[in-house]
Amino acid sequence: MSNASIKAPAFSMAGCLVLLLATALFAGGCSTGGGGKGDSPAKTADAAAAVAAAKAAEDMEPDKPILPPGVSKAPAPFEGDGWREMFDGRDLSGWKATPFAGHGQVVVVSGNLVLTMGDPFTGVNWTNPFPTANYEIAFDAMRMMGTDFFCGLTLPMNDSHFSLILGGWGGSLVGISSINGMDASENETTKFVKFDGGQWYRVRMRVTTGRLETWVDDKKVVDLVVKDRKISLRPGDIEMSAPVGIAAWQTSAVFREIKWRPVTTAADPVPKIY
Repeated sequence: MSNASIKAPAFSMAGCLVLLLATALFAGGCSTGGGGKGDSPAKTADAAAAVAAAKAAEDMEPDKPILPPGVSKAPAPFEGDGWREMFDGRDLSGWKATPFAGHGQVVVVSGNLVLTMGDPFTGVNWTNPFPTANYEIAFDAMRMMGTDFFCGLTLPMNDSHFSLILGGWGGSLVGISSINGMDASENETTKFVKFDGGQWYRVRMRVTTGRLETWVDDKKVVDLVVKDRKISLRPGDIEMSAPVGIAAWQTSAVFREIKWRPVTTAADPVPKIY
């Protein structure tokens, strides 16, 4: 699939409207002798308005998903400096749809990046250079529909990759896949967080040499020192999200304000458990 959204069927409602308007214009022209010098200014203006309406109808995209009301809530400011924009809210510049079998639609709607429900995956890959350590990425994410993970964020760490899973296993699982071959549901990062549909969550992931830190809104949900642990992706289709990608599993999701910045150190002291 290209960067653009999936096109509507050739014979769309907008196309019907254009056809009807064009037919009406043609009929009107025939009834007055073909629209010659005898046309009044009012009739000419009506014809121009009809053409404009036809063009507006043709520009409509009835296949685009309808977003929940909460999507219009203003984003929170980003803490700190040095953030670099990854999504401009206008189009998919810098991104491409991940070619998952059975993927849903990938489209920009009202300044938001929308992944519609796939069977099972829908996702996007970042196409520009990205660091492998000492960086932070943050964005707003929302589940629109479905009960599985609405955010599978795949990122690099040194010479490996991993996925941050938000909302898996019935809608609440949080964790890193994989650690020592165990996925997000069965390792020390496993947590359960309630995610409400139609609500924005600020996600922030910090990757420094030997450490992973993650926040959902103001709550820290992952703090992992990687020493003596093997970090890898869960085998399967999610590997297509590497090196940097966002995916949803049998779920529709919305994203905005995607940014990253370089960092040099972890955000917080190492937990005492280490």
